[in-house]
Amino acid sequence: MDNLGLFTNHHTMNAKNIFTIFLLSVFSLCLYAQENRTTGSIRGIVTDAASGQMLPNVTVVIQDSNPVIGTTTGDDGYFRLDNLPIGRYTVLASFISYEPAIFREILVSSVKDVFLEISLKEQVTELGEVVIRPKINKEEPLNRMSTTSARMLSVEEASRYAGGFDDPARLVSAFAGIVGSMNSNGIAIRGNSPQSLQWRIEGVEAPNPTHFSDITGVDGGILTALSSQVLGNSDFFTGAFPAEYGNALSGVFDMQLRNGNNWNYEHTAQLGVLGVEFSSEGPFRKNGQASYLFNYRYSSMALADDLFSGLTGDAFGMRYQDLSFKINIPTKRFGIFSLWGIGIIDHFIQPVPKDTAEWNNGSFEGMGDFRQTKAMGGIGHKIFLDNNMYLKTSLATSYTRNQTVLEHTYTDWSTFRVTDMKGSNTNVIFDMYLNRKFSAMHVNRTGINVKGLFYDMDYNANQDINEYPPQPMVNFTQSAGHSVLLSAYSQSSVRFGKKVTVNAGIHSMYFALNKKWTLEPRIGVKWQTLSRHALGLAYGLHSRHENLDYYFVQTGDRQFNKDLNFSRAHHLVLSYDWSASENMHLKIEPYYQYLYDIPVAKDSLLSMINYQNFYILIPLTNDGAGRNYGVDFTLERYLHNGYYWLLTASFFESLYKGGDGVWRDTRLNRNFLINVLGGKEWKLGRQKQNILGVNLRMSLQGGDRYIPIDEEASKISQSLVYDNSRAYQAQLSPAFISHFTLSYKINKKSLAHEFAVKIINANGYKEFSGYYYDYRTNEPVMYKSAIVIPNIYYRVEF
Repeated sequence: MDNLGLFTNHHTMNAKNIFTIFLLSVFSLCLYAQENRTTGSIRGIVTDAASGQMLPNVTVVIQDSNPVIGTTTGDDGYFRLDNLPIGRYTVLASFISYEPAIFREILVSSVKDVFLEISLKEQVTELGEVVIRPKINKEEPLNRMSTTSARMLSVEEASRYAGGFDDPARLVSAFAGIVGSMNSNGIAIRGNSPQSLQWRIEGVEAPNPTHFSDITGVDGGILTALSSQVLGNSDFFTGAFPAEYGNALSGVFDMQLRNGNNWNYEHTAQLGVLGVEFSSEGPFRKNGQASYLFNYRYSSMALADDLFSGLTGDAFGMRYQDLSFKINIPTKRFGIFSLWGIGIIDHFIQPVPKDTAEWNNGSFEGMGDFRQTKAMGGIGHKIFLDNNMYLKTSLATSYTRNQTVLEHTYTDWSTFRVTDMKGSNTNVIFDMYLNRKFSAMHVNRTGINVKGLFYDMDYNANQDINEYPPQPMVNFTQSAGHSVLLSAYSQSSVRFGKKVTVNAGIHSMYFALNKKWTLEPRIGVKWQTLSRHALGLAYGLHSRHENLDYYFVQTGDRQFNKDLNFSRAHHLVLSYDWSASENMHLKIEPYYQYLYDIPVAKDSLLSMINYQNFYILIPLTNDGAGRNYGVDFTLERYLHNGYYWLLTASFFESLYKGGDGVWRDTRLNRNFLINVLGGKEWKLGRQKQNILGVNLRMSLQGGDRYIPIDEEASKISQSLVYDNSRAYQAQLSPAFISHFTLSYKINKKSLAHEFAVKIINANGYKEFSGYYYDYRTNEPVMYKSAIVIPNIYYRVEF
């Protein structure tokens, strides 16, 4: 699937040319930049972290401002700071009997208001004087019931960090314990399969919101469909997550869509190598509280090829578009209503080269046609029942339709279809929870989730698509029907004085398809040993059901996998946090995970832990297991005085037991991961209102593991024969990968221009893509591909 890269190693744009284009474009923009004084605004709301109630009379100031720039919140908890010069600010919020909070790295521009959602934690009364250190927003996740292995992800980071590419899925690969890939944005956490991650949008479980998901491997994709224009701050969990999260084995990506500006109209238009994009937001009426926000994007590769046929080379077959929106309607008596949606349309054609000399194996070449449609959306409602209790309800639905066709073309130009799979899934989800603050020391959240699962699948494929000549396709999955997944949970956060917090809960699920159920305890303890030091210990039992098509694998009328149980995992995490200064933070997390009831193929090394294809052809049993253990390090210097850096490192082992009872390295057991990223910003222009940013990320990680080929047996059979006795013992050399971002933003009154160059895999590292048998030389060949993705864009905000 290397053709999915926008530029492969033989279509890579010269870095010198990119840099020259960038400098010329910036110079041209500077000629037209007005040097008049421009300012921006910071708006926001302050709430009680436990009850969600708005807090009036909270003092909000710009830290270190002289003279002091500040205000207080109104009766509705809102505040506004106007006439702020362009640049980055640190915002401090404080209120009597509450712990103060600091929000760092807030970037103010000339066109778009910044909106902050600040939650303050009520102090626990104790005898004696205790100095309370302000909590920094980057130190804690949004979900305060998490104890360890959680991080708040800001959309500004996704745009700024090199390798983030405005894609939150690619951004998190810079975090400790995350194995990333150039061919895919699949998220592999601490050795687990990417499909073990749960995606959530607006509080409900959602299908992977990524373009071309699964075509590059299970639960992977190219780029997320959620633009940074609509994404709000979100939480990312990598282990022992709170009890409200179920049906997830490795982690949870809990993403939120932000509300549109209800004061002013704001618009953004962007033209770049990867797409044309337009977003708009604003109030429905002047002086009203309701707002809208939407973003539309269309692939520029498809657009360029529609206008100039053949110009885009190998990438001309890729077409994608997406639309996302959110409508927010606050009312005085009936609570807050929201309506949101995301739509995705993907089409990829992998053509057959006209010159047979370009065919990999010399005898036949594959032609692929992949189509995907996704839509998800919902209605949300939040209402306060009293000053300490609110009820939040969501009704959502998601629809996914995939069709994959693969044909082999032979040297006589005859064709033979080897794969024809089509299927659709529709989920209808009802989610409701009650959040109650009993006191400053105790808050509880209890909820239920009902998910209706509707499916229609018809999968046909050759048992071995690389076989030559191929056998006729067989139908291995054909089913239509519906089922239900029921979930319920209750969790509490209890504070024992100012230093100790206990988060405990339980989650349960029932899968009506095969009448399987789970009961999962979760508990975590956090001890603030000193004002700048904290220890945490968390345990959780987690489980998930498999992809629906796995349950309906059949031979004739017999379905083999209908009784598959939930996959399960014990997570144990110890954490140490040290706020070395106001701008530097260290986190160390040793962890251990034991996975069991993992689906495997009997008497085989196959396990869902390693599985990459988005379909399965064989019977499975819950006899597999796995072990992941290691330690994650994160040392971060927040952006201050114009620069920042982040160092993450992970050293780990990831092992699994297949259906043959043998323990082996997992496919993703790279043993170590090291990421170093950083950046620098300069204020330019007569009034220091323009910003030049340079960001770089370098990664060093253990090489790909793979199953080697038995070359002699392959030559005898003239087909690929794998040496399963050495499965995943073979490992490529360590991988060094670099990413680069260069941007320049010109802020003018009511108008802002930005020009940027963002490159993924700037050094052209080649990833392992598999083997093919070359019939011309009569030998197996290892295939490695280098995918370099550059995005050069111009953006205007008005």
